[in-house]
Amino acid sequence: MSLKIKDWAKEDRPREKLVAKGPSALSDAELLAILISTGTKEKSAVDLGRELLKQADNNLDTLGKLELSDIRKVAGIGEAKAVTIAAALELGRRRKMATPPTRAQVRSSRDAADIFQPLLADLKHEEFWLLFLSRSNKEISRMKLSQGGISGTVIDVRIIMKKAVECLASGLILCHNHPSGNTSPSEADIQLTRKIRDAGKLMDVNLLDHIIICGNDYYSFADNGEL
Repeated sequence: MSLKIKDWAKEDRPREKLVAKGPSALSDAELLAILISTGTKEKSAVDLGRELLKQADNNLDTLGKLELSDIRKVAGIGEAKAVTIAAALELGRRRKMATPPTRAQVRSSRDAADIFQPLLADLKHEEFWLLFLSRSNKEISRMKLSQGGISGTVIDVRIIMKKAVECLASGLILCHNHPSGNTSPSEADIQLTRKIRDAGKLMDVNLLDHIIICGNDYYSFADNGEL
């Protein structure tokens, strides 16, 4: 039988350790233990955290992609605990994608990919997003155009241009993800990019790039000379 956390030395208990030393002093398993809250008769909450991490190959990025059903495969983690863990992981993801109060300039494809990877990298379906930029290439606004594929987005070029005019954007960056992991643009990607580029020229809105997100990798139309 595993020793219960309440029987540990006070300085070793995850909650007390966080209060005394800060969250950075805790291991990944200890942080998960705080979310899990209680263990079982055989295992402590830290043990359950280690098991969950093991299921994700001890990789937090992989952990963030687990479904609720995957989290619940760890004996001792029921629906309530799985929901708590999933909510915490989603908050972490949203924090990464949040626009900082002072909006940085988008100077390269890497800057644009850094904005969208936290949002799109883990998705199992396609989403198509737009980033509207000022004349100095600072973010003005972002918008999700579609979900589930891009075949139906061609007819939405007028909506894109309307939004660009409304927010007085001088530049535009397109971004979508490929859940398959293949960074190469499809023929539909290429045709849509050209149509939006040409529409932008008429409205004096410069299409700066089209980014395809594939996990931690990405493809840039601009970097590949395709704009």
